[in-house]
Amino acid sequence: MISALLTCLKRINIIYPPFFQRYSEEHSSILLLIILFASSQLFINELAKADVISSHDNNKVMLGWHEDMLDWQTSRVDLSFLNKQERPAGKHGFLKTNGDQLVFEDGTVAKFWGTNIAAYALFQTPNDMIKVQAKRLSALGFNLVRLHHHDSLWVNPNIFGDQKTNNTKAIYIDSIEKIDWWIKCLKDEGIYVWLDLHVDRAFKKADNISAFDEIKKGQPTAGLKGYNYVNNSIQRAMQEFNTAYLNHINKYTQTKYVDEPAIAAVLITNENDLTQHYGNALLPDKNVPQHNKLFMSEATAFSKATHLSVNEITRTWEHGPSKLFLNNLEYKFNKEMIIHLRQLGLKVPIVTTSSWGDDPLSSLPALTSGDIVDVHAYQKYDALKSNPLFSSNFTDWMSAAQVINKPMSVSEWNAEPFPLAERHTLPIYVASQASLQGWDAIMQYAYAQEPLSSKGSPSNWQLYNDPALLSTMPAAALIYRRGDLKLANTTYALDLGKDALFGQATTAENSVFIRTASAISRLVIAMPSVKELPWLQKSYINSNVKVFTDPKKSLLKEGTKEITSDTQELKRNWDKGYLTINSPKTQVAAGWIGSENIKLNDVEILAITKNATIAVQSIDDAPINKSKKILISLGGNSVTKIDGHMPFLYEPTIGTLVIKAPNGLKLYELKAGGNNMELPVLYHNGQYTIKLNNTANTYWMTLTND
Repeated sequence: MISALLTCLKRINIIYPPFFQRYSEEHSSILLLIILFASSQLFINELAKADVISSHDNNKVMLGWHEDMLDWQTSRVDLSFLNKQERPAGKHGFLKTNGDQLVFEDGTVAKFWGTNIAAYALFQTPNDMIKVQAKRLSALGFNLVRLHHHDSLWVNPNIFGDQKTNNTKAIYIDSIEKIDWWIKCLKDEGIYVWLDLHVDRAFKKADNISAFDEIKKGQPTAGLKGYNYVNNSIQRAMQEFNTAYLNHINKYTQTKYVDEPAIAAVLITNENDLTQHYGNALLPDKNVPQHNKLFMSEATAFSKATHLSVNEITRTWEHGPSKLFLNNLEYKFNKEMIIHLRQLGLKVPIVTTSSWGDDPLSSLPALTSGDIVDVHAYQKYDALKSNPLFSSNFTDWMSAAQVINKPMSVSEWNAEPFPLAERHTLPIYVASQASLQGWDAIMQYAYAQEPLSSKGSPSNWQLYNDPALLSTMPAAALIYRRGDLKLANTTYALDLGKDALFGQATTAENSVFIRTASAISRLVIAMPSVKELPWLQKSYINSNVKVFTDPKKSLLKEGTKEITSDTQELKRNWDKGYLTINSPKTQVAAGWIGSENIKLNDVEILAITKNATIAVQSIDDAPINKSKKILISLGGNSVTKIDGHMPFLYEPTIGTLVIKAPNGLKLYELKAGGNNMELPVLYHNGQYTIKLNNTANTYWMTLTND
């Protein structure tokens, strides 16, 4: 009897097979209790409340959870209409900068919501699948893709071909033609491309790099980071690659990269700064005598020009005069590289390197020599629970890179370790902060690193098959690209002045001003006038900007547990760990919303699932309460069924959703291939009541009259 009933429960997905195997008729009392409640929604709700998890032979068994139902080749949500006016990418002319904005030649303001395609995904994805994935990227709402890890040693073959080659002087034709095809397919879908010129190139002996033996560190290859700032042979090798790369004629568009308006920007060198990370690599104790000699020659010249002592400016591990010297040395390299790129005919914005890996504000001056200041930021646990009075999250680090009168990009954002339970909240959080702050180009890392030829494997660096991140990514794209949220009403500037900027390590982690100002309003960082750095432009600060000089000044009262943006559209409660968005076209609750009764202008959310994202958005550009086409996105936790292996298991979002909207709409579950299934919905007093339970096999639903 027990076995027969369990078989029935198994068939309707109330009990998963490993659970079934674990228990037998010896546990009849437990099983009978389960059976009594199994057909009741109350049972499922209680499981969700309790967050029931058991394990057996490394299988994670989440009662009521689903096996992932993503189709990795298509998207159930179609936001490609956002790119309709951009097809083909480049139709508005080359991208330019105008103050702190990105604009096209015809004056159209550009806002980029992007991701990264990297490594093996670049070179080993079949051509027919590249075309499919370009369409999927557009449907998901992306309009920018960064091509990354094209030159890294661990990628075989990479842009230089097979690793067995004895040099990195020549571009491998098969590899460049793959990049050609990516550019062509993305361009056709209205998606722009960000090109990295250097990521992690490893020189070989036949590259004839001077002092090669001392930087290869006993290995057959040598990285260039740090050394490129003093070694002219490395700089020449980089310029030779840039010449060959940018002058390459795309096989499919018959256009040189340098003349391609679908290329939005280029990055000179990835995560390669002297001011925080690689300045120490040139010191005497690093056993690089020839590079140290070049470094000391630069230090001597800077000392003579500034009357600062050589001893002071070469104490690279300390703040003070050394940060002036390191910024200047980084700037000199940047200037030469930028001049070379412009001589090649490059018209689009140039980015030097990025603020990354706990870089303090003293690393920003050299970055301003480029057209855009770029930043990388990664979150570790509970971004929404971070209390800005005491700790930072990754959006604070992003905010700390917004220099006055400079466009800002985030070419990498993500969270770790994988699989972070609340990662479904991050796209919404990033999009909301980017909107409030007025950032210009946002790129998640990464859409894929492995070949896009199958469902692939679970990875922190693969969005394309990750249910948690992907479930809320279209909603985030719509928020940011459509301008659903207002720019902050107030702008705060942190103006440290020369002595404080270069004399101390000011970061998002130790500055309560950075954290609190960016939580409620817009934050910008001012650059001072510095006689030792005549190239550094002093920031012009508008009279309506509120200026602060103390990084330890808090804009929140002690004991504050919740903030509302000055636009009144964003609210974050870090005590409970959730975020709400309340604008005419987008209303969202994300994070630890279980048991909270969240009332927004047109939406009421009562979630039972402890940690979830529920987003309601109009698709027809009308406010939600007048919209006849509404998208509902449901995000939740996702883990692999067996550690490190597909498939994912996905926690369904359980609760009640009430939406104020016109009469006559029908509720549909978005399914693969467009075979949408109508679901029951109650309409009363101008509101739709939707019961969210674990039977809906979807991340997305629509309310529509179509």
